[in-house]
Amino acid sequence: MADLSRFDPDGISNPKGNIFGLPFSEEDARLVILPVPWEVTVSYHAGTARAADHIFQAALQVDLFDPSAPDAWKEGVYMRPLDKKILLRSDYLHKEAELFLRYIAEGEAVEANAFMSKTLKEVNEGSAFLNQWVYQQTSALLHQGKLVGILGGDHSTIFGFVKALGERHQGFGILQIDAHCDLRKAYTRFTHSHASIMRNILEEIPAVERLVQVGVRDFGQDEWTYIRESGGRVVAFPDADLSRRQWEGETWKNLAGDIVSRLPSKVYISFDIDGLDPKLCPHTGTPVPGGLETAQVHYLCQRILDSGRTLIGFDLVEVGAGPNDWDANVGARQLLKLCYLLIRSNT
Repeated sequence: MADLSRFDPDGISNPKGNIFGLPFSEEDARLVILPVPWEVTVSYHAGTARAADHIFQAALQVDLFDPSAPDAWKEGVYMRPLDKKILLRSDYLHKEAELFLRYIAEGEAVEANAFMSKTLKEVNEGSAFLNQWVYQQTSALLHQGKLVGILGGDHSTIFGFVKALGERHQGFGILQIDAHCDLRKAYTRFTHSHASIMRNILEEIPAVERLVQVGVRDFGQDEWTYIRESGGRVVAFPDADLSRRQWEGETWKNLAGDIVSRLPSKVYISFDIDGLDPKLCPHTGTPVPGGLETAQVHYLCQRILDSGRTLIGFDLVEVGAGPNDWDANVGARQLLKLCYLLIRSNT
């Protein structure tokens, strides 16, 4: 057990401590955060592969006290060191993917170009490797009885974790906070694209009973058709519909209740930071006007706990690395809230 007798939760964070300045080792911690520095298939702004380092530094300035969970930090939160080999592989494959995207954007046939065919194969194999690596890391942590959260990286980083959870829970739902549906089929021919993550999960992990999407506002016709033809396995609450319902007099309390009612008894939270209003995450990979406030997301997640449902894990992805620390500051605060929610739900 960690010795907390000399730790002041209201004092200045020790830069030699772990995430949020906490004095826990992995062995002592109830919850372990796995950073996944990967952004191979991002098609707009890059930077999220290095989000974990920025969030780690910003987290030293975040107060630990939360009135809704005053002692949650005592359960222990630990973030693993960044795996530099994964980051280097992401950097290399991201450059390869950029060349490939420029090539196909010009309408060229991939099969006619041996180099581009090889590039596509390497990117898809790299993503499959990443999925297996995340699966192995998170599966081992779950076997040890740890609570686990993923810190991306892009949204594709979560597949292995959801697969590991699927082996331990007969059925669960995903609450996805996101500007995008992420239901594209092999987007830009990348099998495990960040834009395909939820489709891949639904088609390859049968333990996921339902996907509830909140705040989506940038999606294609094929994705909308997929939702409509899912037989209720995917339930979308587009940003435009949420805004309209509020303008017509509904409260966020009623809307949150509607959202939560669609979720099974066990819930995984997938929080893509671009689900927020872009003033809160201006350097995320693909910012979209509209979106939620942090207080709305926190209230929604609290309603999950109030309903008696159990949280089984979370991810926070797509936090950008801007010229200042604003994105990391917002990201660090969302990370702490997610940690406390998961701990409270399992205490």
